[in-house]
Amino acid sequence: MVAAEDGLNSGGTVPGVDLERYPLDEPGGERWVAAVAVARAALGEDGCCVLPGFIRPDLLGTLRSEGAELAPRAYYTVEQVNAYNIPLDTELPPAHPGRIVLERGNAFVARDLIPAEALIHQLYTDTRFQRFVADCFGLDELHVYTDPLAGLCLNVVAPGMSHPWHFDTNEFTVSMLTQEPEAGGVFEYCPNIRSRSAEHLGDVRAVLTGDGEPFVRRLALRPGDLQLFQGRFSLHRVAPVAGAVQRHSAIFAYSDTAGVIGTAERSRQLFGRVLPQHLVAGAVRGDRLLD
Repeated sequence: MVAAEDGLNSGGTVPGVDLERYPLDEPGGERWVAAVAVARAALGEDGCCVLPGFIRPDLLGTLRSEGAELAPRAYYTVEQVNAYNIPLDTELPPAHPGRIVLERGNAFVARDLIPAEALIHQLYTDTRFQRFVADCFGLDELHVYTDPLAGLCLNVVAPGMSHPWHFDTNEFTVSMLTQEPEAGGVFEYCPNIRSRSAEHLGDVRAVLTGDGEPFVRRLALRPGDLQLFQGRFSLHRVAPVAGAVQRHSAIFAYSDTAGVIGTAERSRQLFGRVLPQHLVAGAVRGDRLLD
């Protein structure tokens, strides 16, 4: 079952998908099951899976141009943050990794600024895509991220900037590179460095201080590849971008818990604004980890 509250597209061709490689138009069929099995095996190994060439080659130009058009709408700021995206003045023990200050220079285009006709928006709201993602993660239910700004966004990393080490608020992140930088911008992650019940603060601190190389894996992504990632438990970052071309990636946020909304602090950091939904007390979380 897929609880697709925003599932608007359910007929016709799945927007942009290379159906020869990924038969999203044949739910439950033999080729569907085979594609899901590949994804589940990779996710089971280290919480990350890349499905190369998910978008048809003839639409990569559209994917790139739509992202380039959206990029100027991003909220640009450079600020001091920590890996948990909690206020820097939060009371924490002296050795806590949340006390390590990082510089965040990436920008985000919020969902309410992305047109419904954009390829990434059509894909995000397609019920067959949602069902496929749910099957890959082995979920009985998949919920669209309720946050009105963070459910779908475009991540923009300009040359000289990076998206520093962090954990995701939502457990299941689906993303797609739409524009590749000239150099740098490598996706780095530490598979399952924490769990639903344990923060493993020493390991996280080791990575943040440069002593955790054994935990770090690096991933080469290409435009149109679909990345499935359990970023709630895997510390990750986009390394600094070099050259003259921005790095753009679409982020499709889903969760196995209904009603997940980012905190006011997270919304302010990423989008420069806070909506009433972010101020509701007792925002839903599936665990008690730091945000």
